[in-house]
Amino acid sequence: MADFDAIDFFRDQDLVADPYPYFEYLRAKCPVVRESHHDVMMVTGYDEAWEIYRDVERFSSCNSVSGPFPGFPVPLVGDDVSELIEAHRDEMPMSDQLPTMDPPMHKAHRGLLMRLLTPKRLKENEEFMWGLADRQIDEFAAAGHCEFIREFAGPYTLLVIADLLGVPEEDHEMFRAELQGNRHRQGQAVGSTGAESLARSPLEWLYERFSDYISDRRRNPRDDVLTKVASATFPDGSMPEVIDAVRVAANLFAAGQETTVRLLASALQLIAERPDLQQWLREDRSRIPDFVEETLRWESPVKGDFRLSRVPTTIGGVDIPAGTTVMLVNGAINRDPARFECPHEFRADRPNSREHVAFGRGVHSCPGGPLARAEARVSIERLLDRLEDITISEEHHGPPGDRRYAYAPTFILRGLQKLHLDFTPATP
Repeated sequence: MADFDAIDFFRDQDLVADPYPYFEYLRAKCPVVRESHHDVMMVTGYDEAWEIYRDVERFSSCNSVSGPFPGFPVPLVGDDVSELIEAHRDEMPMSDQLPTMDPPMHKAHRGLLMRLLTPKRLKENEEFMWGLADRQIDEFAAAGHCEFIREFAGPYTLLVIADLLGVPEEDHEMFRAELQGNRHRQGQAVGSTGAESLARSPLEWLYERFSDYISDRRRNPRDDVLTKVASATFPDGSMPEVIDAVRVAANLFAAGQETTVRLLASALQLIAERPDLQQWLREDRSRIPDFVEETLRWESPVKGDFRLSRVPTTIGGVDIPAGTTVMLVNGAINRDPARFECPHEFRADRPNSREHVAFGRGVHSCPGGPLARAEARVSIERLLDRLEDITISEEHHGPPGDRRYAYAPTFILRGLQKLHLDFTPATP
């Protein structure tokens, strides 16, 4: 048995491939337990996590994407550190992004985003997804094999969001070249286990591109989606600064694309590893949404996110001092046996799989959840239509029972770096 107390979850590579035994070790101690290397309070219990997710009075999200690195810029002293948080939050990584905002700023900016993610726009975007899925599959179907993340999941999720935000079609390839080329840096920017834990991200490039788009549409309105993005107002009717509209667009790219890639890779890994499951889905495509929910529970694309306690509090009978970094370990919470029966079994028809916290909960629940679900449903349906006998490439990943997979070396994201598949092209 591994010496889990000696392993640094945030810096060591030992737990990247399979963190679940470590999560169970933590839970066996207590659903809320302090790890010894970086003084982070780890939350693995479902009910305990729910309490924190919905409590914005006692817990700040200012450190949600950075956790213990680089830490808060000043010492957090006293029994109420709220004033210190507000005074220094702009010095924290990604402080201008929605996940790190607290009310009331969070409510205003989330409201701006939801004015863009209207049911009508999402329906139009889903129509685009069907054609895009076929175009991506066209690029590799005849070959009988593919590297799924590079050839399908990456470009597909990127171009879906580009379409949602109205990026001109002539610029799609520019986005694909820049952002797909920077996939490694995206992973580094959200929790690398290596020394460069907060490397430069693509946000700077996205800010520049969308600043140009938004400024242009405000000067020269057109009948297009970008003009609607540029003219969207806060819920109180006030007009956002250009940079506020830009942040909304950049947040969708930086957060939604990367996590949906992980979801798609996990789904296809399961389909390719389990012929029985693949056949079950082929027999009835209406089963795909339930399969997607259980995939999200089984392999949460985000291992966890963080909170900072503002005041002394107690969660699950454990005292948490003010200024404590708390990690909500989604990958463990979604396997809490107190909530999910036989949590380490993948059950595609699990009746309560939708209770997972893969998209978070409370005010910070992921606004792109419906978009990710639609992307997964459309992708899986078209892949099953176009490809038969989907299997894992033994040449690249080894034989059954002795697979070799490489996972993203971050303490936040959970997902494969590559997924090589073999298949038979379906008869047209």
